[in-house]
Amino acid sequence: MMLRALALALILTAAVFACGCEKKGAAEKAGEKIDHAYSEAMDKAEEAGDKIAEAGEMIEEALEEAVKGD
Repeated sequence: MMLRALALALILTAAVFACGCEKKGAAEKAGEKIDHAYSEAMDKAEEAGDKIAEAGEMIEEALEEAVKGD
């Protein structure tokens, strides 16, 4: 959650600076690409975390069933 808040802060900061300029410079374009890549990476990491949690739950359920079967 802390990383998500940081990403949001970075994106909002970039948006504020973008509104102040008429033309986008090379650094600003690069910054936007970095922000976009970071956002996508965070989304993928969150998806991976969800899958790992789901797998952990499945393992836990399987272990409980195995113990009940004994």
